[in-house]
Amino acid sequence: MDAFYALAEPRRRRIIELIAANGRLSATEISKKFDITAQAISQHLSVLLSAKLLIVHKHAQQRIYEINSNEMVEVEGWTEKTLKMWNERFDRLEEVLKEEKKKARK
Repeated sequence: MDAFYALAEPRRRRIIELIAANGRLSATEISKKFDITAQAISQHLSVLLSAKLLIVHKHAQQRIYEINSNEMVEVEGWTEKTLKMWNERFDRLEEVLKEEKKKARK
C-alpha cells in the first residue's frame, strides 16, 4: 500500500502524530484519543502497517506501535523534492513578473 494513500486520511495522520510524539503507543492508548470504536482504530492501524509507516511489537496480549523511520524518511524525501521543485517554479515566476513589471513601466 502507498504511504500517501495511508496518510490521506486525517485520523491516520493523527495516529502517526500521536505515536511520533510519544515514541511508542499501544492500540488501547491510541483508541483512547479518538471518539471512534477500537475496531475502527484497528483498521486504521492495519492500513498504516500495510503502508509500512508503522512497526508493531507484540508483548503478551498487547500490541505496541512505533513509527517506521525508514519509511518516513522516504516520505520526507519525496516531500522535500516536491517542495524544491515548487520553490524553483515560484522563483522563475517571480523573475518573469519582475521583467513584465519593468516592461510595463517603459
